[in-house]
Amino acid sequence: MGLWRVFYADWQMECCGTPFSVGDEVTWPLLLDEGGETLGGGWSGALSAITATPEYVRDDGAEIRVLRADDGLVVALPGDPDDNAADTRRGRGRGRGTGRGRGRARGTGSGSGGDGTGPGPGRRVAWSGLLTVERHGARWPGTTGTVRTIHLVHQDFAETGPGSRTREPVPASRSSEAVDRSPRWFGEGRAGVLADLYVPGPRT
Repeated sequence: MGLWRVFYADWQMECCGTPFSVGDEVTWPLLLDEGGETLGGGWSGALSAITATPEYVRDDGAEIRVLRADDGLVVALPGDPDDNAADTRRGRGRGRGTGRGRGRARGTGSGSGGDGTGPGPGRRVAWSGLLTVERHGARWPGTTGTVRTIHLVHQDFAETGPGSRTREPVPASRSSEAVDRSPRWFGEGRAGVLADLYVPGPRT
């Protein structure tokens, strides 16, 4: 069993999410944003550490790396450990996005892969980052748990330069407000919700 903090971005909910309340059982596909760079970072109190052996799940011919924690948490890892390409980001306006770049793994068994970018086959590794709900792109098994708390995340955005139409998040402006239910629509200044998800253990 475990209690995990999960960020559910406003655009993910508004596009194709289902609002939820404290006490609801939910099943979410989770992605690990290594380092917690979502909305400009600054998530030190919300980061999770996961130690597991990476597995591979196939979706329409693509291989997705996932970690399956002992309590039943399943989370996809961003990028590919053998891909040295620069991070890619995707999101919707105002600088929002989910980190999609290559994560960093620390081997907890016999070490990492030969090129130093990730674990070798069958090795337990430790990853840390922000757990996020990901409802776009490839598919992998979801994590089922009970929502214990919900906090509405408020976030300011600032112009990237004078007269710019592009805005980026201001991490220092972030605050949260306890609520009983996630909204379906968020509006200006609301970036999503941060939920505590209780995972009782693997389903049999």
